[in-house]
Amino acid sequence: MDTVRFNIGGLIYIAGLAQIVLALGSLAIPGILQWRLELIKVRPLIKQMFWTYAAYIFGINLFFGLLSLFDSGELINGTKVSTFITGFIFIYWISRVLIQFFYFDRSDFPTGKWNKFGEILLVTLFISLGIVYGWAFIVNYKQI
Repeated sequence: MDTVRFNIGGLIYIAGLAQIVLALGSLAIPGILQWRLELIKVRPLIKQMFWTYAAYIFGINLFFGLLSLFDSGELINGTKVSTFITGFIFIYWISRVLIQFFYFDRSDFPTGKWNKFGEILLVTLFISLGIVYGWAFIVNYKQI
């Protein structure tokens, strides 16, 4: 069990780095997708809510990354808290993939080779994060 905990701990550490890079990289999304230009069309309250939700998502991604990077051991210690947290992070990332493919209107996605490459890279990252935290959830669940 210690080898499994070590392996998943290392993967959680790497996942933490990836989520921090993702959060910092997401700061470019408003410019790439021209959010300011698009948001001119909506009422001020909708615009404020949109930016608030974007900030929450940024904060959550950054927090998951920092928690995973600086305290990965606590995320696999087999407590109820670590089980709930890793379960939540698992659901968060897997639902992100499902939302992208089953809810988003994909007809308006940016086109081009680099945009397609970026989408593949991001979806692969989201699925990988889901797998890592799903595995951590199972490891934790078996310990409680």
